[in-house]
Amino acid sequence: MRIRLAVLGLMLSTMTGAAAPGEFIFEQAPFPSCHASTLVEARPGELLAAWFGGAAEGRPDVAVWGARKSGGQWSAPLELAREPNIACYNPVLFWSRDRTLWLYYKFGPNPMSWTAGRRSSRDGGATWSEIEHLPAGLYGPIKNKPLLLPDGVIVSGTSVESYRAWTCWVERSTDHGRTWTRHGPIVVPGEPHGVIQPAVVPLRKGRLRMFVRATQRIGKICYADSTDGGRTWTPARPTSLPHSNSGIDAVALRDGRILLVYNHTEKGRSPLNVAVSRDGETWNMFLTLESEPGEFSYPAVIQASGGNAHITYTWNRRRIKHVEIPLAEIPQ
Repeated sequence: MRIRLAVLGLMLSTMTGAAAPGEFIFEQAPFPSCHASTLVEARPGELLAAWFGGAAEGRPDVAVWGARKSGGQWSAPLELAREPNIACYNPVLFWSRDRTLWLYYKFGPNPMSWTAGRRSSRDGGATWSEIEHLPAGLYGPIKNKPLLLPDGVIVSGTSVESYRAWTCWVERSTDHGRTWTRHGPIVVPGEPHGVIQPAVVPLRKGRLRMFVRATQRIGKICYADSTDGGRTWTPARPTSLPHSNSGIDAVALRDGRILLVYNHTEKGRSPLNVAVSRDGETWNMFLTLESEPGEFSYPAVIQASGGNAHITYTWNRRRIKHVEIPLAEIPQ
């Protein structure tokens, strides 16, 4: 009965625009503010989420926190990474082909001057290596999980927010995430304050596509393509989807369909929505995750081994919310 009610709730939210059913990862935490979640399947049927939390974004007490869902319950928040007296940002969890679980994050006074940190785990996040700092100019995945190609190459979307410009790049790793080469830049022609935070997905016939966050001046989610495994990219150009300069994420399902989670609006960070596409060109916005006034933003989306999609996102900067979408309820 509980499963049937959950599916019914999902169907109703699709038709009416009401908030989709979900759960808060935590009700109480050692921090008042949180943002920018990431999500991975740590083991079959077991999820691991992470985010940054502290007094407020950019404050020196902000650290990376995480929680694990096992046996249907989320654990209490646990600190995963902290830098002395400086803020952390945008953790990203992902697996490499050698079964290393990576946690990348950024730290510094602000996005124009931050540095990347990372640590790794060989036991699904139960224990972690010592923190390592990356060389200046290399960031690893900047917000969204990277794409793992069939040959084990990691294609990671990254970006730089400078004083005068936003620009996307790709970092590629052929040694399971330990070292990276940088490729790009990827820009919208004529728009220097253009695009950041790529989400990279595979398309048919070996093509890759990145969907990127764009400024309100552009007003649309943008995309760029690669036909050589992420080494070179077309210029970015707008999709048909409205955008309000907020984080997005995308995942290619195993049947080839693409899910995109984003704010379907040109202003603000509500509503938060899910769209599906068979070709990366035409979209069906089929689900509203949140529609009330507030901030519902910075989603992460994966497909778990059981087939269902899982999404986490910022809920009014006070909590992280998790929503599971049954595969059968995603439109064809």
